[in-house]
Amino acid sequence: MGTKTYDPDQIIATVGPAIITGYADGTFVKASREADTFTDYAGADGEVTRARMRDKRGTVEFTLTQSSPSNDMLSALAQQDELLGSGIVPFLLKDVNGTTLCAGGEAWVKKPAEVEYGKEVGTRTWTIRVARLVTFAGGAVF
Repeated sequence: MGTKTYDPDQIIATVGPAIITGYADGTFVKASREADTFTDYAGADGEVTRARMRDKRGTVEFTLTQSSPSNDMLSALAQQDELLGSGIVPFLLKDVNGTTLCAGGEAWVKKPAEVEYGKEVGTRTWTIRVARLVTFAGGAVF
């Protein structure tokens, strides 16, 4: 077993054709599914039946510095969608040094990020919705 290396610079995310840049310190991206893959039911006698949930909707949150150029791109995408209804784009999240992959062919900005200023450099949190989020939570390769 060799030593593995995690490098946050090797986490690549794209929303539409644009690569997201300018991540904030700490947790900068989080992807999750809306629903459980299966639900289960136990009868009075304890027999369990499970049901497959076909809802693959997901949410991706990006935390960017207020100075990130990706704020401009995501704002423009949100405005385009609000005005024209044409803001549905592909989404991809990939760990280049590992096997983790999250993707969806139809994604959109849920709402514009909140704007806040203070003494220090602030952040903007963007929420992206994905119609069918495919996820593979893998490990490190290198």
